[in-house]
Amino acid sequence: MSTPYIDKEVNGEKSSDVVWHQAAVSHQDRVKLNGHKAAVLWFTGLSGSGKSTVANAVDVMLYQHGVKTYLLDGDNVRHGLNGDLGFSDQARVENIRRIGEVAKLFVDAGLLVSSAFISPFNVDRKMVRDLLKEGEFIEVFIDTPLEICEKRDPKGLYQKARAGEIKNFTGIDSAYEAPINPEIHLQTDGKSAQQCALEVLNYLKLHEYL
Repeated sequence: MSTPYIDKEVNGEKSSDVVWHQAAVSHQDRVKLNGHKAAVLWFTGLSGSGKSTVANAVDVMLYQHGVKTYLLDGDNVRHGLNGDLGFSDQARVENIRRIGEVAKLFVDAGLLVSSAFISPFNVDRKMVRDLLKEGEFIEVFIDTPLEICEKRDPKGLYQKARAGEIKNFTGIDSAYEAPINPEIHLQTDGKSAQQCALEVLNYLKLHEYL
């Protein structure tokens, strides 16, 4: 059973002995070597909306264009880095905080990193945006109606949530706050994952990330 995270800092303060180490190879050096800008593509949407599918399709297209990338997926991260977290609101906040910090490191390395997480709360997505510089956080709203997500239900999670077997399930008994002004708004109904991925790629080209 997963346990919620526990803050292990004394009195909530970081030690003064912890100092950021400035690497000899700079962020700018890595971006120049890679030949493209670095940023986070933050895919958000309901469970079953197609976040991971679209993010994977985008990652393949970027790879084919010779772009240095990495893909962070919600389920994969919970197998390791966030394996100690449950699904309470507090644990969800910590889940996103950790991912934001990891994504920031990938950006510092000069990569275009895709993050596919439900990340249901606007304030938490803003928290990640605020970790990064202007233009380094690209919010991608995978806008799929709840009824379509439920029909897909690839993992049977909605069925379990409706039966009361899963608590705090986003869209059922836990809120999902849709992005207010995302950089990319993908209304997926009637579109293939490839079509959605092309919209993301076109955004990146138009705004000169590639």
